[in-house]
Amino acid sequence: MCGKQEKVMVKKEPSLISSSDQSLVLASLEHDQLARAKKHFIPRRHLKGPELLVLWALRLYLLFMMAVVGYQVWAAVR
Repeated sequence: MCGKQEKVMVKKEPSLISSSDQSLVLASLEHDQLARAKKHFIPRRHLKGPELLVLWALRLYLLFMMAVVGYQVWAAVR
């Protein structure tokens, strides 16, 4: 191991805190402490076929509508 300490990741079980206790703790925090307590990493979601199709359709619609608005502005200026 060359003198390096090996870190073992242990999954902690969630503590059993009642909702009233949690709301009391959250109410006692200052704004920045509350924001830091609520901040957590949300991994990127892997979308499947229909979801990707809807998003790409929306992107194409947006590009089309931008062209329409651009044309309307150009026609109004002329």
